[in-house]
Amino acid sequence: MTELLAPAGDLERLEIALLYGADAVYIGGYDYSLRANAKNFSIEEIEKAVNIAHQLNKKVYVTVNIVFHDSNLTHVKDYLIKLKEIGVDALIISDIVIVQMASSLDIPIILSTQASTLNYEAINFWKQLGVKRFVLGREATREDIIRIKKECNVEIECFIHGAMCTSISGKCILSNYMTGRDSNRGGCAQICRWVFKRDDKDNKPDFTFMSKDLNMMDYIKDMMEIGVDSFKIEGRMRSIYYIATVVLCYRRIIDGIKYNTLTNQDLKYYNLVLDRVANRDTIPQFYQKFPGVNESYFQDRMEVSNQDFLGIVIDYDEVNKELIIEQRNYFKIGDIVEFIGPNIEEETYTIEKIKNDQNELIDIARHPQMIVKLKYDHRLPKFSMMRMKIFDKNNVL
Repeated sequence: MTELLAPAGDLERLEIALLYGADAVYIGGYDYSLRANAKNFSIEEIEKAVNIAHQLNKKVYVTVNIVFHDSNLTHVKDYLIKLKEIGVDALIISDIVIVQMASSLDIPIILSTQASTLNYEAINFWKQLGVKRFVLGREATREDIIRIKKECNVEIECFIHGAMCTSISGKCILSNYMTGRDSNRGGCAQICRWVFKRDDKDNKPDFTFMSKDLNMMDYIKDMMEIGVDSFKIEGRMRSIYYIATVVLCYRRIIDGIKYNTLTNQDLKYYNLVLDRVANRDTIPQFYQKFPGVNESYFQDRMEVSNQDFLGIVIDYDEVNKELIIEQRNYFKIGDIVEFIGPNIEEETYTIEKIKNDQNELIDIARHPQMIVKLKYDHRLPKFSMMRMKIFDKNNVL
């Protein structure tokens, strides 16, 4: 089994992730989830999410991964029973009490990365409590993974892309200390992203201790060979364009490895695309070596999101041969763009004519989420995306 696991902060992101190639998604409910600032899912939406995924023969995992205080325990068992009735495929849990509760209810358990599991003895301890899969701490090395797979008959899930935590596997107390928001109960204020002013007279630059983002693209083949079962992308609060782009890149890498069709040129292209979609540098982090000075930012920097994502395909007019697009960023006549989408290769297109929703010709699409029409000779799948043409896949140096 080689599973590609994607984040979903709401139903729209869930559909995008599944359509762009994820085998499973992980989501959070309104309670007990570490991403309290994400939109998250009501019970009714979780049920809908499960139905959508199961119709596609895919899976949904629900996070119940906060560190529980007494006040959090009142209704949690009823919540777990409801999730079981809905048919979620597993729960992602970090607290030993909730692990025991879920095990007693015969609900499949994935141990959260928040448990900081990094050795086979810890794996064997949790295994006795009914845990079937383990999300290793982001600090796990290649040697750790090999030893765990050798000593324990369990499924291993590893993060391959997205934000890193400056603390050990998310066990941060800075947020609570500085803002009163408990990062271990979903309220992380991302203190490690703050810029700190120096209180001195030497005019030294401002200080940060921000980790660069994770990117394991160059090691996916190796990770598959040493037995990693599930490849996890971070980012329940990321945009639909980010999720679509990252999932699509890793889907093609994994499939290319499986079928021995992946080339070095492909890898270079996907790396360029992923570097472009993120607003922080991406690197492998702990897999081969302990991170050093080059794996974090120690001085102030600008995080500028690019404007590559231009629109999303919502329909196709067969009579007039026009794509109907919801605009997301400014574009104009003469721009060279490309379409990406489920089950299609990148398609390059030069914009020659734009119509608004009143069928009036316009030169520029400048209003967020306006509906526009582009002449196109064939249908594209719904939720295909239009972005600026930045790289030529067939001519990457």
